[in-house]
Amino acid sequence: MTTTATLAPATTIDWPVRGRFDLAQSIGFGFGGRPAARGSAMRLAFVVDGYDAHAGVGVTQLAPDVVRFEVVGGADPERVAAQAARVLSLDEDATGYDRMVDADPVLREAYARRPGLRPPLFSSAYEALVWAVLSARRPAARMAVVRERLARAHGQVLEVAGESVAAVPTPDQLLAVSDFPGIPEVALRRMHAIAAAARAGELDTEALRMGEVGEVGDRLRGFAGIGPFYSELVTVRALGHTDVLPTCEPRVLAATAARVGSPSLGLDDFAAIAEAWRPWRTWACVALRAAAS
Repeated sequence: MTTTATLAPATTIDWPVRGRFDLAQSIGFGFGGRPAARGSAMRLAFVVDGYDAHAGVGVTQLAPDVVRFEVVGGADPERVAAQAARVLSLDEDATGYDRMVDADPVLREAYARRPGLRPPLFSSAYEALVWAVLSARRPAARMAVVRERLARAHGQVLEVAGESVAAVPTPDQLLAVSDFPGIPEVALRRMHAIAAAARAGELDTEALRMGEVGEVGDRLRGFAGIGPFYSELVTVRALGHTDVLPTCEPRVLAATAARVGSPSLGLDDFAAIAEAWRPWRTWACVALRAAAS
């Protein structure tokens, strides 16, 4: 059953930003069950790395080079702030990416449509996999509503920057859910397998990030319902790699083809074009996809 946290005042942590960043672009970038929003504050609620606690983070940008995290919840604030920084790709020094964008005419034009955008990520491999199972072959908007109801019913609701925000259940909480409206039994069974692996320490996001990408993808595809598309979703949009080339997302290929003036691109041609974007191929593809939308 859900709990609404009544907690001590938020802990304030100011995080340095290296390279260009515009929080408004992240707020307006919806994906993975997180809708696009407006305003000057971003509100996050997630399962903390280690998967045994929840945290909420209100994010504001004080200056181009400083972001403020207001952390609530029982977990260590510094640890939570580091996770929030990963979610917003603020754990990376982006000055090299900025120079590459400025020098590349294809990326420069795309980036100008969403200046200051860095790839927003899932809060963890666990939450990305749960979303993958929830949303597979179902309308994302509808399943985002189911995810929100699941979070409010079995996760934790936190007061973040003056609003109530729900975090999805921890693995232990999810394993205690025997049925839920809108989630088929087979999907819940697959989510339970993910929760069990997370509880056993097999889905530590930072450990997966340090692994070889192909091997990690093979491991993720061992979960029922996780094929190449969703294993790539985790490696590209949860682990925080800067230089993994997405090959299972046709909209990225279409956006790149449009930018280079081609009716279509095969994977070989796409990979050849993307060579110029090393070591920022992931970020470059996010910029191209965001510009197209």
